[in-house]
Amino acid sequence: MTARQAVSAAAVPGPSPGDNPLLADLMPWSVPPLRTGRSWALAPDPGTLTARWDRLLRSEDRAERERLFRPSRARGLHAALPQLPGHGGGTGPLAEETGPCPEPVRILHAPFDRQWLIPDQRLLDAARPELWRVADEHQLFVVEPGAAPRSPASARAGGPGGPGGADVPEEEPLVFSALLPEGRSPAGRPGRIRPLFRRPGGREPNLAPGLTELLTERLGVPVDAVDVLAWTAAAARPRGEGRSVPLPLSAEVWRDGVALGRRILWLHTFGARCGETPDARPKLPGGRRPYVRAALPAGPHALPGEPVYDAEEEALLLGEGRIAPVPPAAWRFEASGVPVLAQWYERRTASAEPGTLGAVRPAGWPPALTSELLELVTVLALLGELRPERSRLAERLAAGPRLTAAELRRGGVLPAPASARRPASVLDRPEEGPNGQFALL
Repeated sequence: MTARQAVSAAAVPGPSPGDNPLLADLMPWSVPPLRTGRSWALAPDPGTLTARWDRLLRSEDRAERERLFRPSRARGLHAALPQLPGHGGGTGPLAEETGPCPEPVRILHAPFDRQWLIPDQRLLDAARPELWRVADEHQLFVVEPGAAPRSPASARAGGPGGPGGADVPEEEPLVFSALLPEGRSPAGRPGRIRPLFRRPGGREPNLAPGLTELLTERLGVPVDAVDVLAWTAAAARPRGEGRSVPLPLSAEVWRDGVALGRRILWLHTFGARCGETPDARPKLPGGRRPYVRAALPAGPHALPGEPVYDAEEEALLLGEGRIAPVPPAAWRFEASGVPVLAQWYERRTASAEPGTLGAVRPAGWPPALTSELLELVTVLALLGELRPERSRLAERLAAGPRLTAAELRRGGVLPAPASARRPASVLDRPEEGPNGQFALL
């Protein structure tokens, strides 16, 4: 009997949840979160970052520049460091820097919170260059957040399937991004970042070798790397400190789960991946689409510190500003136990210490932020609508046969070799090292 025949013979209905393979085994290469080290290197808009850089370099007094920079044990003004892969900028000490700000790039700062970053290793305590080397228009990242305690709202609701189940906050076990993610959990606990591809151009999937071939054989349908990620988006569940991914032996369940997962990926990436057309963007139907019903105050310090939600009117109140309709599912939506909408707003309105680079910011609320807020409400609302479909998929999985971790081990898929847990060697473009030297990889 061959190994794969042994897998087929051993498959039986009803394995326990603990028999499901872990995401950490199916996607073996992972990277710790980035450590920016200084919050002023991040901002909701690129113009603010350019202004902060210019303010730093205008300071000719060494002590003043150091105060603005805010050195850490990992980074100071006198370190010479390589460029980040794919990005320009200086490589000499910042104490001697006179050049323009490196062009800011958009990253995923926190779940569903897209911000801009100055891509310069001299500013970042741990930039994770191995992630920058594979970040391109083909890449998809999985952020596996660190474990978080149940939120008070979840406890009051009785938890999933408990009393008051309709009031359970929307919670995502994983976060997916087309942008390079910072990878920090909103609850402050470190997680892991898992790229789908180990090389640029969508090459060499970060999957246990043989997984897609075995799934193709067992299900009788073609399976590729994006299919596996889409299935993971639809079916992954928390288990201990990690996430498990139950794998079905039904082609019908698999197809339905992949279709659902592709929509989840489309929403998590704000339409950048897995859309029916390249320019498709998430939208709610007319009549349910959120609009600005009363203009948000534009002046400095005109917005309140916290948003208010009017459940009866399904309206988000920001001072005198009013956005509606905002479905309850969007307002309740949580990531790692933290309400996404409330935290997104707080990060853009929190006061900064006077005289710091963080205090260099727009004088008021830019209109572009209102557009982003409407887009965020839309994405969270549409994800909330998928919750019943995800529950039905979980029920179908529980009732049918699954491919267990033990069977994957017998089939030679697990454990993944040690080499699959390390980054691939990416040598397709030169990288400038410290003080303008070529980096040796």
